[in-house]
Amino acid sequence: MTDNRDIEQRLARLEERTRAVEDELEITRLILSYGPLVDSGSAEAVAGLWERDGVYDVDELVMTGQDEIAAMVGSDRHQGWIAGGCAHFIGAPHVTVNGDEAVAVCYSLMVLNGAAREGGPGDFRVRRATANHWRLRRGPDGWRVTARTGRVLDGRTESPELLVSGIPTE
Repeated sequence: MTDNRDIEQRLARLEERTRAVEDELEITRLILSYGPLVDSGSAEAVAGLWERDGVYDVDELVMTGQDEIAAMVGSDRHQGWIAGGCAHFIGAPHVTVNGDEAVAVCYSLMVLNGAAREGGPGDFRVRRATANHWRLRRGPDGWRVTARTGRVLDGRTESPELLVSGIPTE
C-alpha cells in the first residue's frame, strides 16, 4: 500500500520534471521564433525576445538593449536583405536550464537570394554559418534573452568553443 508521503514525493518529482520540459520548450520556441520574426522585419517583436538591457553580440555588431536590437532590424542594410529575399535559419537548440537561468547553443545560417539582384529565380547562397550561445533568464513575463553571442564558423577556435560551452559534459 502506498502512503500519502510517497504519493506527495512522486507528485513533486513529476511536477519538477514537467516544469523542466515546459521551460525547455518555452526557450526553444523563443529561440526558433527569432528567424521568422527577423525575416519579417518585426523589429519590436525581435527586440522583445531580449530583456530591456540584453546584449546581442554578433561578429559584425554588438547591440545593447532592446532599442539597438530593434534599430538593427529596421536598418537599411537589414531591410535590404528582406527585400532581396533572406532566411535566418536557426537550428534546434541544446538547452540547459538551471533554476531561473538557462544556456542554449545552436547553429544558425543566414541564407540570401543571390539572384534577386538580377531578377532571376532563387539562387540562394549561405552568407554565413554561425555558432550561437544564448543566455536566458526567467522573469515575470517568462523567459527572455540576457545575451546572445554569435561567431561565424570560419575556422577560429572561438566559434566551436561557444558551442561546447553550452553543453554540460559531466
